[in-house]
Amino acid sequence: MAREAPPSTPSDPLERWNDALTALQLLQLDPFGFGGVCLRAPHGPVRERWLQALAGLGIGLVKVPGSVDSERLLGGIDLAHTLQTGQLHMQSGLLQQADQGLVCLPMAERLAPALLAPLVQALEQGQVPPTRHSAAPPSTRFGVVALDESLPDEPGVGAALAERLGVWLDLHELSPSDIHAAWQGDSESDGLQIRLSPGALARARGQLPHVQASDEQMQALCAAALGLGIGSLRVPSLALRAACGHAALNGRSTLDAEDLGFAARCVLAPRATQWPAEPSAQEAEPAPQEDITPPPELPEPPEDSSEAPENEAETDNTQDPGPPPEQNAEPSAEDLQEMMVAAALASLPPHMLDALMTRQGAASHNTSGRSGQTRAGSQRGRPLPPRPGRPGGHARLHVLATLRAAAPKQRLRQAHSTGRVAIRAEDFHTQRYQQRASSCLILALDASGSAALQRLAEAKGAVELLLQQSYARRDSVCIVAFRGAQAQLLLPMTRSLVRAKRAMTGLPGGGGTPLALALKMAHEQAAQLQRQGVTPILVVLSDGRANVTLQGLGGRAQAQTDAQSWGQQWRASGHRALWIDTSMHPDAQAQQLASIMGASYLPMPQVQSQRMAHAIERVRSPQA
Repeated sequence: MAREAPPSTPSDPLERWNDALTALQLLQLDPFGFGGVCLRAPHGPVRERWLQALAGLGIGLVKVPGSVDSERLLGGIDLAHTLQTGQLHMQSGLLQQADQGLVCLPMAERLAPALLAPLVQALEQGQVPPTRHSAAPPSTRFGVVALDESLPDEPGVGAALAERLGVWLDLHELSPSDIHAAWQGDSESDGLQIRLSPGALARARGQLPHVQASDEQMQALCAAALGLGIGSLRVPSLALRAACGHAALNGRSTLDAEDLGFAARCVLAPRATQWPAEPSAQEAEPAPQEDITPPPELPEPPEDSSEAPENEAETDNTQDPGPPPEQNAEPSAEDLQEMMVAAALASLPPHMLDALMTRQGAASHNTSGRSGQTRAGSQRGRPLPPRPGRPGGHARLHVLATLRAAAPKQRLRQAHSTGRVAIRAEDFHTQRYQQRASSCLILALDASGSAALQRLAEAKGAVELLLQQSYARRDSVCIVAFRGAQAQLLLPMTRSLVRAKRAMTGLPGGGGTPLALALKMAHEQAAQLQRQGVTPILVVLSDGRANVTLQGLGGRAQAQTDAQSWGQQWRASGHRALWIDTSMHPDAQAQQLASIMGASYLPMPQVQSQRMAHAIERVRSPQA
């Protein structure tokens, strides 16, 4: 049965490790019913323990390395045997070998799109797609265990695959001491002896088809997913399947709060894209209803006072006490939704609130990756799948792909060729590579107002953190400061931490807010960086209360219009942006400007360098 965990606090290591072990039991119970597991964890003893437990489940496990080609994945020509014998030989693919078992994807975040697409198609349709050399194989059902080894500033597993994996686990914050402390004294303390016995597995599999979910529970799942910003109906369906499996592991025929809580923590919470909206005051306080029940009729006093006590007693004995209150009332869909949302929020790791608020704007643009935009080339970079084409110029011949294309036609060409292998022009394939452009962070600092010194000090600390973190990626920083009636380029594009410190030291504060001039200068810098092959990312640190026009004159209305105009131009450029609102309370003008720019919006009344650097990294490196 599923392992029981004591009451836990948000992001409690005990609860997170317990959920990770429960996910293993779900894989043993229902290998492909809920898609599989997406495990986000670095190399280390925690992940190794989980993988050793996975290998000990007794389920067929096929590892698919990222360097595999489509022929090996889907099945096709056995090139080595074909060239050795001179006759065409076929081989079954790795996906066919994983039928009724699991496919393990190490470094799943680096799986090429050419391999990701057929894998997702086979997972969705239950059948491996046919190739040009083989017919469609029979039905093939399998689950996927995707190991996401990406760093926080790198894109994760592809969205198409991750959406179809029911359970998402994040073991980044767990340490071996946490696991040892969580299971100390337990006979299963090593986390490896969680395999269900044959009898328990048979009982759970027999119970699974009979687990029932009420209409209120299914409505609560959908409502909780919608409240967390999950727009796909596939996710509530996967959450329901995971909850039913959790109930079957515990021998229950109906879902209860524990099953729904597991689904909320492991299926809904990791996919959240927004913070649930708080109910309004009118919704939270229902209108009082008028009491229209007539008051009870009082008995007439008796004429004889001696009969009064007897009549009073009779009155007390005959009074209807009313229906007894319901002791075991079933929770409504609203109550279940609140419970699941609370469980999901409690399982979110630190800084997740800022990540949820900045992810939507960061994901709305066409740039991705930790180092900027991607561009195809033929000389250097990350290898891409080869394509048919003639070598020449900078295009180099891909020998293995060329031989693979020529192998099926050797029998027809042997009569007209004296060589060992006959190659024609239509067999040629060329090698391709993909490069990533470096990125530059344009930091627009509002040096106006009384709180400018505090903002500049924290912004300086954030810039230092970013330069230290991005040194290995060769990313750079550009600083634009605006105050009074002008905006100045405080620091051109640089990777030097010393220059950044020197530029921000002694910057005066106070005066008006020429926001339009700052956005104009940032747009000009972005255009210049784009011509140099660098991806620009804008971060505005301001309250959005523009009061200086493009001409350097006062006037709030015209200044706001000018700022909105340049904000629209930034949105048209398609570059990412983040607006950090420094107002004491979230300001409508700042939110409107961020929306016009297509920027992520993050209120931060008390600017903190660590929090600011973390939010900027989220926008710079949105998760796929």
